Amino acid sequence: MSQSSAKTAIFPASGGLGGSTSRHLLDNLPATEIVLIARNPQKISKAWTDAGVETRYADYDKEETLKDVFVGIKHLNLISYASIEHEHRFKVHKLAIDEAIRNGVSHITYSSLAFGGDGNPTSLAYVMQAHLDTEKYLASIAKEHSAFTYTIVRQGLYSESFPLYTAFFDLKNPTKEICIPHDGKGAGIAWAKQDELGEATAKIIAQHVHSEAGFPYVNRTLLLSGPEDWSLEESVAVLGEAAKVEVKTKCVTKEEYASQPSINGASGYGSGEAGIKWATAFDAIREGEACVTRTLLGDLLGREPESFDRTIFEMGKVSS
Repeated sequence: MSQSSAKTAIFPASGGLGGSTSRHLLDNLPATEIVLIARNPQKISKAWTDAGVETRYADYDKEETLKDVFVGIKHLNLISYASIEHEHRFKVHKLAIDEAIRNGVSHITYSSLAFGGDGNPTSLAYVMQAHLDTEKYLASIAKEHSAFTYTIVRQGLYSESFPLYTAFFDLKNPTKEICIPHDGKGAGIAWAKQDELGEATAKIIAQHVHSEAGFPYVNRTLLLSGPEDWSLEESVAVLGEAAKVEVKTKCVTKEEYASQPSINGASGYGSGEAGIKWATAFDAIREGEACVTRTLLGDLLGREPESFDRTIFEMGKVSS
């Protein structure tokens, strides 16, 4: 395939955000101009491949698979390695970026995370550290090579990811007490629905493809967040209403939080040191890193984003 093909790719194109962005990109670009790169490309919708979408195989954990997978790609939407880990996560991001540029990619839209609002280069959240390193790396390359540009999209904390911030509260099997290292009060989270984040990201990508010269987000950091700041206490009240139980928040130490059975059973966010590292997210929330609201998500969608309570009530219906 020649590099003049100038296709647009998403990697990884699986998972919640990758799948959503892929689906919405098909509403914005011809299928024949889209490449979806995934660990299990055979799972990508047959309707999409029948329409002309190209699929390729790559896996962050098999570094050799990144070597030539970006040939013929001009614009890459790079989605982060699915982990809270720092060093390895950044290492594979860097490798993917280096390989993409080596193979002719000239613009990367990087799906980052919303801790730190829309510009803070630091964060108290351990989960944000690899994102910050990746953001800085993209900026350093663009500074050295004028032919390369980037757009960082800090994705708002997903409404659907509420279990991560509520000691894995389960709408189907609710507890009456949520023990987290936070009292629930003060600055909270500007929750955003995951599928709407994918839809808005797809529109940003398509804007660049359709009008590179007039693209307003060159070498910029954007924040896609919901329009309202929900404190953790308010968020828990919504969960209780959806689960039809009265549930309270109890402030505990990070060690107590990490020792809970619900945390121990949570893949990737587990017990002991991993749980304590994850708990730094609560420090970041306390300092107002996740509560920054912006209108950009709604502007891109062309409508008011779905509110946290509506998303949760809909999830409650499905789980009941």
